[in-house]
Amino acid sequence: MEIEKRILGKSGIEVTKLGVGLWAVGGDEWGPVDDQDSLDMISAALDMGINLFDTADVYGMGHSEKLLGKAMQGRRDAFVVTSKIGWVGFDRENDVSAYDTVDKLIAGVESNLQRLQTDYIDVMQCHIDYREPNMEIFVEGFQILQQQGKIRAYGVSTSDFDYLKAFNADNKTATLQIDYSILNRTPEKEIFPYTLANDLGVLVRGPLAMGILTGKFDENTTFEDGDFRQNWIKNEDEHKIFLDDLKKVEQLKPLETEERSLAKLAIQFVMHHPAVTVAIPGAKRISQLKENVRTALLPDLTHEEMAVIDSITPPGGGRKIWPA
Repeated sequence: MEIEKRILGKSGIEVTKLGVGLWAVGGDEWGPVDDQDSLDMISAALDMGINLFDTADVYGMGHSEKLLGKAMQGRRDAFVVTSKIGWVGFDRENDVSAYDTVDKLIAGVESNLQRLQTDYIDVMQCHIDYREPNMEIFVEGFQILQQQGKIRAYGVSTSDFDYLKAFNADNKTATLQIDYSILNRTPEKEIFPYTLANDLGVLVRGPLAMGILTGKFDENTTFEDGDFRQNWIKNEDEHKIFLDDLKKVEQLKPLETEERSLAKLAIQFVMHHPAVTVAIPGAKRISQLKENVRTALLPDLTHEEMAVIDSITPPGGGRKIWPA
C-alpha cells in the first residue's frame, strides 16, 4: 500500500501526504542525535515511499541541510526538498534581518544550495514574518531565483494571517508552512479557507505539538540539556500551559486503539483537514519514522472520532503555540 500523493498548491509538485521534518537532526535544540541514525532514517523514509523532506538554514546552523545533501547524492530526483531562510543573523533585539537587500537574500539561498549539494531547491520558504521592509526583499529575491531555475517555487512559514496575505499579494506564493495540531486549531478560522481559495499548498509542522500529543509526557517530565522544551518546565507561564495541554491529552486517550496510538491519531487529525497537503512530523530515528508511515496508511477519521476531538478542542480553538 502506497502513501497517498497530493499536489502542493500552485507549485504543481506532487508530494506524499506525509513528509519528514528535519529540525531535530540539526542536533542543537532537540537533545542528542547521531548523524548516522539521521542518514539511515532519511534513506529509510525514501524507501518507504516518502518524497518530501523539510529543512532550514538555522537547523543546526546548516547541519540539517548538509545531512540531507549527503543523503541525496546520486538520487536527487527522488527528493522534494523544502528549505527555509531568514533566522540566521537576525537581530532579535532590534528586529533587523541580515537579508536587508535582494542581493544578500539571493546570496543566502546560494548558501542553502551549497549545503544541500544541489543546483535547485523545490520550495524555498521565508522563515520569518517581520513586515517591513524585509517581506518585499524575500518575495523579489525568490522570484528572481525562480526565474533562474534555482528554486521551483516559493512560500512562507507563518501563523500570522495578515502577513500571509501581504506575502501573497500578487498570488504567486505557492505554499504556506504553519503550526497546526489538535492543540492548535486556530488556522481553521481564517487561514485554511484562504489557502484553499488561493491554491496554496499547506505544509503542517508541529502535528505532535512538539511531542505533547505522543502521550508520553506527564507533570514529572524533564528534558535533556540542549532541548528547548526545558522552558516548558522552567518558565512558570509556559509550565501552566503545558499542564493544561496534558489534561487535554488525557481526554484524548480513549480514542487510542490497538492499531492507533495517540501520536498516530494526532497526525491522522492533521491529514484529515482538506486544506492540508502534507504533514511533516520530525524524526531522528527509523523507529519514529515507521510509526509515522503507519499513520499515513490508516483510513480517515470517522465523524464520531472528530466529534470527540471537537468536544476537547473546538474547531478553530486552541492556541498559537509557535509563531514561525
